[in-house]
Amino acid sequence: MREILELVNSMSPYLLLGFTLAGLMHAFIPATMYNRYLSGSNFRSVLNAAILGIPLPLCSCGVIPTAMSLRKDGASKGATISFLIATPQTGVDSIIATYSLMGLPFALLRPFVALVTALFGGTFANYVDRDDDEKATVAMQGCCSQEKETTFAQKIRNAANYAYVEMMQDIGRWLVLGLVVAGLITVFVPDSFFSLFADRPLASMLMVLLFAIPMYLCATGSIPIAVTLMLKGLSPGTALVLLMAGPAVNVASLLVIGKVMGRRSLMTYLFSIVGCAILFGLGIDYLLPREWFTASLEKIHSCHSCGEMSYFNTVCSILLALLLANAFIQRYRKGKENACSCGACNITAWTITVRGMNCNHCKSNVEAAILKMDGVESVEIDLASGRTIVRGNPIKDDVIKAVEALGFSVAEN
Repeated sequence: MREILELVNSMSPYLLLGFTLAGLMHAFIPATMYNRYLSGSNFRSVLNAAILGIPLPLCSCGVIPTAMSLRKDGASKGATISFLIATPQTGVDSIIATYSLMGLPFALLRPFVALVTALFGGTFANYVDRDDDEKATVAMQGCCSQEKETTFAQKIRNAANYAYVEMMQDIGRWLVLGLVVAGLITVFVPDSFFSLFADRPLASMLMVLLFAIPMYLCATGSIPIAVTLMLKGLSPGTALVLLMAGPAVNVASLLVIGKVMGRRSLMTYLFSIVGCAILFGLGIDYLLPREWFTASLEKIHSCHSCGEMSYFNTVCSILLALLLANAFIQRYRKGKENACSCGACNITAWTITVRGMNCNHCKSNVEAAILKMDGVESVEIDLASGRTIVRGNPIKDDVIKAVEALGFSVAEN
């Protein structure tokens, strides 16, 4: 328990800063910007997708419907793959949190490796599927509809809600899970187990991939696990493989990408992430001084012995815990408040269950896809259960196809 608390105290100020910056990005950067620069099967669209995706605080479940929506709105296949690779591996929040625990070298390497991997994967996807990509250049009329004008005060409120409610609902449980796993590794896994891989970095990287693929790890939640593995003796290169591949290659993401984008795109995606992660990991272990990546761990070691903890860090940890608790309470309270009151209105209501939504980004993408359908008046979604109430008189098959195009499954109630 003490190890978990120390990790939380080290990360909490940076996590709060990261959540705040993510909220400001969400509120002040127009969503249409992400659609405008991603069409065309060329290197420029791949580069734009990577640059746009790297700072976005989207986890692997949230990035899939977002990417599918961009694809549907005209993004090339290469740009979509580039966005799918770059976004879950990083994020402004995870970059700042990486700096807090793992130091500047790791914080700089994460976005750089994500950029190189995204450029390679996106360019390769354009080359492999160039003929199939002609349909992606469909005119984007309607996809970039005018956004509602909002005041500065409204944008600040939107930023706060996104940062301290929606993002914490999406990332919070995975962050907590990562901290718990890190604590369990510290307590129950003997150092002698990892010493078997001390001089075999490639074997340790393959071992980490073997465990990372079936798991769900977000970019921020993977940090305490990577730190714990390094404290147990694994190499910095192995930690990098976990940080880069772990958040992007879980089974759920792979299944959806294969279903929506095709087998060739899935193989390109998987080969790019795993290959580049191992290549850069080996480069770190064999070409760069180990001290660059282990110096920050000395601070964690010293905390165990000195027992000194900053009051500021403690206050930040308490604030973070309160915000997480509030976010979870709001999430499950909304499920009870979303009961249909259609008997009081004259609009036809139709209820379906959308399966596969795991975060607010999934929910917002489903809402946007349904609202684009002719005849839809409004839509309400309970994220916890997937219960979706569509009001109006749309063509039901069109609504189902629009939701399934994002990678979700639909069941009529």
